[in-house]
Amino acid sequence: MPSALLDNLLLHGKQAIPTFLYGTAWKKEKTADLVYLAICSGFKGIDTAAQPKHYREDLVGQGVRRALNEDKISRDDLFIQTKFTSVNGQDPNKMPYNPNASISEQVHASIRSSLRNLRPSAEESSSESTYLDCLVLHSPLPTMAQTLEAWRAAEAYVPHKIRYLGISNITLGILEQLYHAVEFKPAIVQNRFYPSTHFDTSIRAFCAENSVIYQSFWTLSANPKIVHSPEVGLVAKKVGLTPYEAMYSLVLALDNIVMLNGTTNAQHMVDDLSCVQRTREWASENPKEWTKYLDNFKMLLGETSKSEGS
Repeated sequence: MPSALLDNLLLHGKQAIPTFLYGTAWKKEKTADLVYLAICSGFKGIDTAAQPKHYREDLVGQGVRRALNEDKISRDDLFIQTKFTSVNGQDPNKMPYNPNASISEQVHASIRSSLRNLRPSAEESSSESTYLDCLVLHSPLPTMAQTLEAWRAAEAYVPHKIRYLGISNITLGILEQLYHAVEFKPAIVQNRFYPSTHFDTSIRAFCAENSVIYQSFWTLSANPKIVHSPEVGLVAKKVGLTPYEAMYSLVLALDNIVMLNGTTNAQHMVDDLSCVQRTREWASENPKEWTKYLDNFKMLLGETSKSEGS
């Protein structure tokens, strides 16, 4: 097969995860309508957070419930992911928990709030039967002991109320410590994909070796030079994509990656989802060319291509 772009990625070898998750940060009062529109456009994954400072998790729930009630999608076909955000990342005037409580109690309160916000029907009682596909620690806490306390509090909900756990905004050293210290291993790492971290090459390698899915965000906005580079432009021309769609396709072709996509444009929602299939088809018909273009893209990111490394 020409690349991982042709593979369906599974969390811990079990549950499929969508190629794109709709990112709901900064959507404010438009959140519910945009979530509904994203689902109607074909998105099967939603990323949010119990962090009122940047997310309206309650409105995410409204948008999801509208789509479910209108049979636009079934809950079993929808991947819902939210986050526990520690005190340092919260608005002091708007938190889903008591900041003076223990970390474990904060996690429990945050999860209860998320289950209520993301319940499948309007009745409050439906939060008792709902579940989250993944809970992500928004970032490591100030100390490893605190991070482990938060993680172990979340582990109590796995695998019934919460299917998988993940972590965001993490360095390789902390990820390795966490991975080896916990019972329920991280299924997801969600990080910025940008030059300042060398595109997380070492973290992505660790994820690939340990069956952890890497979720890329800031993929377009943090990388304008790469989006408009000759390497990406050539793929765009060959496949018949915009540079942005070609960038998405090339990043998704790296090992074990899915991506957050927060577009508010209805046509872009449809086009971004379809570009992956168009690239799959072209790569299948032109495997040697695709491998060459992907190798060139990897070198642009500072990676050594597989063909060179073999």
